[in-house]
Amino acid sequence: MRRAKALPTIAVLATAAILGTTAQAANAATPVTAPPATDTPALVDEVADPVDATVAPDKAAKAHLAGHQDRYRIGDPAGTLTTASVETEGVRETVRLDQKYKGLPVFGAQYVVRTEKAAGKRTVTGTSGSYFTNLDVDTTVTPIPATVAVSRAVDEVRKSLHPGAAVVASATPANLVGTDQGLLVMPTGTGVLARQVLVQGTDAVTGQPVLRDVYVGATNGVPLLSVSRIKSFASGQQAAALAADGTAAAPQAGTKHAAGTGTAAVVGQGTTLHGATVSLPLVRSDAGSYLLQDQTHKITTWDARGRDYYELMGGAWPEGLAPFASASTELPADLTAAGAVDAAWDAGQVFEWYKSKLARNSLDDKGMPIDSIVGITYGGYPWVNAYWDGTRMVYGSGDDEYLPLSADPDVVGHEMTHGVVEHTANLVYAGQSGALNEALADYFGNAIDVDASGTSMSDPQASLLGGDLCRTLAPADCALRDLDDGATTADFQHLIDTPSMDDGGVHLNSTIVSGALWDLRQKLGKTVADRIVYRALTDYLTPMSDFVDAREAVLASAKSFRLSRKDLAVVRTAFDSRGITAKWKATLYGKGTQVLIDRLNTGMYADMKASTAGGWFAVPRSDANRTEPTSIWVGRTNGKGEPYRISPDDGSINSFPHTDGKRVVWLSIAVNPDSPTWETNRILSAPIGGGRVKELYSSPDRIDGLGFDGDLVAWSQHDATQGYLDVVRYLRGSSPTVHTLTHPDWFGPATAPTVKGGRISYVRYEIFRQPDANGIYWSLGTEVHDVATGRTTYAGGDFGAERMSYPDLSNTAVAWMTDRDYGTIVNGEWSQGAYHDSVRLFDFATATSHLMFEENSPEAIRADTVALSDTTLTVTEEAPIAAWLETGGYPDNSLNPKLKQYTLQGRYIGPASCSPGAQMFATAGVGREVVFMDSSASGFGLAYATGAKACK
Repeated sequence: MRRAKALPTIAVLATAAILGTTAQAANAATPVTAPPATDTPALVDEVADPVDATVAPDKAAKAHLAGHQDRYRIGDPAGTLTTASVETEGVRETVRLDQKYKGLPVFGAQYVVRTEKAAGKRTVTGTSGSYFTNLDVDTTVTPIPATVAVSRAVDEVRKSLHPGAAVVASATPANLVGTDQGLLVMPTGTGVLARQVLVQGTDAVTGQPVLRDVYVGATNGVPLLSVSRIKSFASGQQAAALAADGTAAAPQAGTKHAAGTGTAAVVGQGTTLHGATVSLPLVRSDAGSYLLQDQTHKITTWDARGRDYYELMGGAWPEGLAPFASASTELPADLTAAGAVDAAWDAGQVFEWYKSKLARNSLDDKGMPIDSIVGITYGGYPWVNAYWDGTRMVYGSGDDEYLPLSADPDVVGHEMTHGVVEHTANLVYAGQSGALNEALADYFGNAIDVDASGTSMSDPQASLLGGDLCRTLAPADCALRDLDDGATTADFQHLIDTPSMDDGGVHLNSTIVSGALWDLRQKLGKTVADRIVYRALTDYLTPMSDFVDAREAVLASAKSFRLSRKDLAVVRTAFDSRGITAKWKATLYGKGTQVLIDRLNTGMYADMKASTAGGWFAVPRSDANRTEPTSIWVGRTNGKGEPYRISPDDGSINSFPHTDGKRVVWLSIAVNPDSPTWETNRILSAPIGGGRVKELYSSPDRIDGLGFDGDLVAWSQHDATQGYLDVVRYLRGSSPTVHTLTHPDWFGPATAPTVKGGRISYVRYEIFRQPDANGIYWSLGTEVHDVATGRTTYAGGDFGAERMSYPDLSNTAVAWMTDRDYGTIVNGEWSQGAYHDSVRLFDFATATSHLMFEENSPEAIRADTVALSDTTLTVTEEAPIAAWLETGGYPDNSLNPKLKQYTLQGRYIGPASCSPGAQMFATAGVGREVVFMDSSASGFGLAYATGAKACK
């Protein structure tokens, strides 16, 4: 390392990748800009600045920052930085400092100061991280009540789980609750006062666990960011695919023994699922049994056979959960079959690897206890996944093909490394920082497995994760990821940070980075590479670090070990070969696609869907950092002229825009302290060219759906007189009379209206007075009301359906997606329809309803939403589950939903667009015309396409 006379290497952080960009949005009428987030450099390296050696390391670090304000632009380090941790390694000291603004924590803002102390002297060698210098937030403003923010956060999570669904019907209703975690500052633009809400529970449709931190604007209730606390081995999509190929045989509970308590340490012996005989530390209990507890490493292996993961939500410890127990020191076969022996043995191996190779004492480097919960199931059925939930490892039961997830050391190493990451860089689990979190867990998990098994780094199987989980398949056919898959930034998937989109691609994009790290291990050797990557994690990376930050951190770490120029070139080449460079651009556009607006910066939900008619579009849009309430923007679909805002700038949240080419109607929600619900819901209208905004309707009750065409406006609304069920109401022409659509024989809510040509279509959730012979007591279907005749037609539906998309209405038909068969077991196996969907269409000319796509047929598709013109059905489709099973993953961005177009008879026409990104929430124009949200347009833009024959 060069010393005193060398100028410091300084990299300036322009903004935080996960929260937005500083680039100006594409709009000239009302520019949406974000000032630079910080003047503080992201990385300062190769310095040797003396600092006081007689004080504590954190005090010395703050003094150094205060003494170099010209470099760091941190005006009051002592007042704005609090000590997060101080770690020492020989002479090295690493001080992590969290930023506060006027006493409130700043999300993801952490600055690291690295020092060396020897011979009574201390020297600062470098700094890195995020400190936001341009914050200007009024923290004295009265926020909306925490209950309102919690409600908004819960709604955000509920929508994000199934963004295309209008209705989620279930015998067990949605089980999500929110808890206020206090105020903080989100460092976007000049900052925004926000409230953190912990949302936990289960997905009402899939039953999967939910544990998410949602950050909501404290003064307007706008959801800003949602981050999962659950860090799983497989992505949600992989887990779903594996379950689809599994069996329904519930695991056996095994022999139960009285656990008791005790402290007498003994040595036992067990057999792993791969046939190895291993010695395991046990504890003899006062009941005479032997517990699977390792007192030396403080590792306990808990028996969760027969328990579902919903029992573990929110860090809960289910009543009666106890360590695995044996009647003797010879552990019986049922503990082997459950994966308990492997979990205990592998956890000890991981602990010792970190201790011997990197001198780390447990996950927190302070000897913290380690808990492994083994054998959990999904609805009583086998589950192929594992996760770290912030406090412990949880391992699924496996199935007929996959062993219990604890049976592969790289899975155990992966989950335990998530714990190491959480106690060091604490990388935010979304987008690039989340993919970096996964990449590091994969790297160290694989490194530990390769070392423990004595596998050569040149072995083709060395780079596989989960390859040892197979019962019958070859490792390459069973592995869930491959660090040698050759992924580069050209394969980067443009995904949003929702559960259905892998939280922004945390698994799907991870091998871009982990592949570069694995290259280092192959070329520099395991000892050197492991130390370099570990130091980058512990001493350089911070919560919002992205891929390029990782490159710079690893390179700086390599320099700190005084690697030769040749070896430093190897480091650069590893990242260059994966496309991880400062010049990396991710704004590719597809053939036949025209971007109408960059950076909509909204959630990918039905209420944010655009409208189009007469050559115009209307769409919700937020500011460049998604901190302001959404406003309504209009423009021409031919791209001529500049889009402009049509809604008032009054702090309201605007959504559900509709245009007929002459005027725009939309929903506006304002915070209103005088309202019993703390909000006022207004339906507003304005000429499309701009002009006076007219209020058509107002209510304190939540409006959550809207349709408009010509002189007809319809909406769905919570109705206090109906037990707060949703009802559909409408206005016609200039009359102020509000009409409510009811059905004399059916009881149940109506929602999600669409309006076209004097008709209103909507979802009817029928609740039977008594369940039928199969125990089904609800039906999801579509009704169509003709306003001129007053006649209501039942267009079709499905008994016991789990969920349904917003119906889309044209002059000739109405169509919708229905999930009729989510997770049904047929003859001991998941049915074909378990992960597919049906599309139903009702034709007005013939007054008939038919399934265009049957989810249990060989032609089944995975449909999210539909858009309907008079001649063309456009379906937002996800890649088939078979792609996971055949390839172990979705290559070439194919996880991204794509728009497929069909005739109204179901004949495939071709793709709507060849954009490489996610194509979602299409709105049909004339023929094959569509406008849609496109993730390859920066910030999820609005795009226009007229259909394509094929895409390469």
